[in-house]
Amino acid sequence: MNKKPLHIHWFRQDLRLSDNPALAKCAVNGDVLPIFILDDCNAGSQEPGAVSRVWLHHSLLALNKSLNGALRVFKGNPIEIIPKLISETGANGVYWNRCYEPWQIERDRIIKLTLRDKNIECESFNGSLLWEPWDILKKDGTPYKVFTPFYRRGCLSAKEPRIPISPPDDITLSNKKIGMNDINDLELLPNLRWDQEVFEGWDIGEKAANLKVIDFIENRLHDYKDGRNFPSKKNVSRLSPHLHFGEVSPNQVWYTASHPKYMNSTGLDHFLSELGWREFSHSLLYFFPNLPTESLQTRFETFPWIEDLDLLVRWKEGNTGFPIVDAGMRELWRTGYMHNRVRMIVGSFLVKNLRLHWNNGLDWFWDCLVDADLANNSAGWQWIAGCGADAAPYFRIFNPVLQGEKFDKDGIYTKQFVPELKDLPNKYLHCPWTAPEAVLKAANVCLGKSYPHPIVDLKQSREAALKAFSDMKASN
Repeated sequence: MNKKPLHIHWFRQDLRLSDNPALAKCAVNGDVLPIFILDDCNAGSQEPGAVSRVWLHHSLLALNKSLNGALRVFKGNPIEIIPKLISETGANGVYWNRCYEPWQIERDRIIKLTLRDKNIECESFNGSLLWEPWDILKKDGTPYKVFTPFYRRGCLSAKEPRIPISPPDDITLSNKKIGMNDINDLELLPNLRWDQEVFEGWDIGEKAANLKVIDFIENRLHDYKDGRNFPSKKNVSRLSPHLHFGEVSPNQVWYTASHPKYMNSTGLDHFLSELGWREFSHSLLYFFPNLPTESLQTRFETFPWIEDLDLLVRWKEGNTGFPIVDAGMRELWRTGYMHNRVRMIVGSFLVKNLRLHWNNGLDWFWDCLVDADLANNSAGWQWIAGCGADAAPYFRIFNPVLQGEKFDKDGIYTKQFVPELKDLPNKYLHCPWTAPEAVLKAANVCLGKSYPHPIVDLKQSREAALKAFSDMKASN
C-alpha cells in the first residue's frame, strides 16, 4: 500500500474550510497537516491588539472543532518553525493563503526563498481579496488613489472575482503529534477576564460567519444604503471581524449577495461597493506600506498637531462632554465594536476638534476593535484626518451635536451607552450644556459631576483647526 505524501496547510487569516484555495490544493495532493503559528517575532508594533487576540482564540477553537481536533499550533518565528517542521515530518511542501500586511509579505518572501532553495514545494494563493492589488492598476501602471475609479473602472471592469469553492470532500488529516494541540497554550486570553463581557454578543467561527451573511442579506440588505447611517438600527452587516480573520471569504459574501433573488435589493450596489472599499484599503497598504504610520499626503508632515494626554484619555474613556462621541467610545470599550457612522464622528472629533494626531486613534482602535485590520484601520483614519487617499477634506469637520441630532434623533443609541443622560429630553440630549438648570435637575444631571462639561468649544476648536490647515497649506 502506497503511503500518501504529506503536505502542510498553514492557516493564517483564513480560519475556515470552505472557499479555502490553499487547503483545497493541499488536500488534493495528499495527507494534510493543518497548522497555525502565532508569530510573536516579526510583527513588531503591528502584532494583534488585546481584543483581536481574544477573537483569534475563539476562532481557532472553532476551526479546530471543524478539523476534528487535528489543528497543531505553534508560537514563535515561522521563518524558523516551518523549515524545521518540514524536516521533522518529511512533508513534501507547504501551502498558505496570502496576507497583505507589509511585515507578513516580507516574512513570507523569506520563507519561500528558503524552501525553494531546498527544492521543497511552496505555494501561496489568494483567499482574502476579490482582486489582487497588482491586478487593479491605472492604464499607466500606477495604483489608484481615488476610490470611485478604483472600484468602477478598475475592479468592476476586471475579471470577475473567483467563484467560491466548497470545502474539500476527501481530506485526510494527519495525526502527527507535533507542536501543541491545546490552543490555550498560545496564551491569547487576558489574565483578568474582561473579555467575557466584551464578547457576550458575538458568535465566532466559520459557521457563525456564514449564518450572519445569510441573515444580513435576507433581512437587512434592502435597507442598507440609508439604514446603515443610524447607529440604533441593525442595518449594518457586522461581518468585518469575520472577514478579517477569514472565517468567511469576501468571495462568498460577494456571490451570496449577488444571487439573482437579491438583485433587486436597493442596498445591493452600495453594499458591494463597501466590499470594494475593503479592496481599496488593501491596495493602498500594498503599494504604500508606510500607510499605518505616515500621512499619504506628505504636506501633513508639517501640520501642527497638539499633544495633550489628558484630552486623549478623556476621548478614550468617553468623557468628552459630547454625548454621541462618548456613546461611541463607550460602545467600543464595552463591545469591541463601533458603528461606522459613529467611527467617523469620534474620529473627526479627535483629529479636528482636539487636533490630536490620527495615530492616537489608530492605535486605540487597533487595541480595542474586534475587526482591527491594518489596511482598513490605516486607510480609515487617514480618510478621516484628510491626509490619505481619496480623503474627506480636512475642512470637512463633523459637528457632533448636529450628527447626533440627525442620526440619533430619539437618543436610543446615545442613551444606551450614556445612561446618565437617559432622562434628559431629546431636545437637549446632544447638547446638555444648553439645557436650563431646572431641566438638568429634573433629569438628575449635574454637569461636571454626573456628566462632564464639554472639553472643547466646538466653534473655537473648528476655527483653530481650519487655521492650522490653512497655515499648513501656506507653508507648503
